[in-house]
Amino acid sequence: MHRTIFDTPIINTLLRLLSLAILKLAGWKVTGSLPAHCQKSVFIAAPHTSNWDLPFTLMVAFSLRLHIYWMGKEQLFKPPFRGLMMWFGGIPVDREKSNNLVAASAEAIKAADGPLQLVVPPEGTRSKTRYWKTGFYYIAVGAQVPIVMAYMDYANKTSGLGPVFHPTGDIEADMAAIKAFYAPFKGKNASQYHQE
Repeated sequence: MHRTIFDTPIINTLLRLLSLAILKLAGWKVTGSLPAHCQKSVFIAAPHTSNWDLPFTLMVAFSLRLHIYWMGKEQLFKPPFRGLMMWFGGIPVDREKSNNLVAASAEAIKAADGPLQLVVPPEGTRSKTRYWKTGFYYIAVGAQVPIVMAYMDYANKTSGLGPVFHPTGDIEADMAAIKAFYAPFKGKNASQYHQE
């Protein structure tokens, strides 16, 4: 995987302090911590309903000293912002050509030398959607890593890391359990969040 801002020592430290200050001033509380056995993991990012989710996710990642990569639509990575977005941990996804995305993501996690947390929004978009995509689940299964249930609850201004989930292979039961955890949380545009 490419180097990111999370691998840049001095800038990372400064941005962590800035993130902590901004979140505190905005009234946000960050909870949880990454267990040692989850240095390589897949993060669920839900609910995802707004462009504001990305800057808040980055600030929470700095606060918790994470090494995240996140997937974003190809349009976010057009010049002149491509290098910057990738430095912030972005991975461009062309939705029309994403056939091998799950397998490639799983292989990248397995091949990584250091910590790598891949953030995947199950809705696949910040627009209103009724169904969750299962890519995050199959990436975790393919990479043989746990799923960390990260969340952002705008109603209570709380974000952080919830429980660690180990896929059992029974995707129906696993998805039901995962969605039950996310049921109480509200996105910035709560009317757009509907999980099925």
